[in-house]
Amino acid sequence: MLKHKLQEDLRQSMLAKDALRTSVLRMLLSSINYYEIQKGGAGYEATDEDVLSVIQKEVKQRKDSIEQFSRANRQDLVDKETKESQILQTYLPKQMSEDEIRRLATNAIQEAGASSLQDIGKVMGVLMPKVKGKTDGALVSKIVKEHLTR
Repeated sequence: MLKHKLQEDLRQSMLAKDALRTSVLRMLLSSINYYEIQKGGAGYEATDEDVLSVIQKEVKQRKDSIEQFSRANRQDLVDKETKESQILQTYLPKQMSEDEIRRLATNAIQEAGASSLQDIGKVMGVLMPKVKGKTDGALVSKIVKEHLTR
């Protein structure tokens, strides 16, 4: 299980005295524990899919923080958040290219019988299970909107 791998990696980073990696993994495991409490309380064990969604959420938070810190000219914080994001991304599956997403979006539009922007919900319902964990949902939404407004 991915959660157990994270716990083992935390132990290894502590032994290696890798402060940044240790900090990121502690934060991530804390987020996973919080997720488990929210989901089912004591005894609920997060699945690998749950863990991946928590990691994606953390990566998205880092991305948002990087944008904010860039606007505030805080390069030191941009660098820190970038390093944290890179560590988190090592636990995500290989991300899909834009071309792959476009191809899947075209297929999903045909499968859903979508013809206008009003059908975006149908298309996203077909497409998201295929790309979950492999790409950013905002990018998928943007590509689907481009296809539907042609």
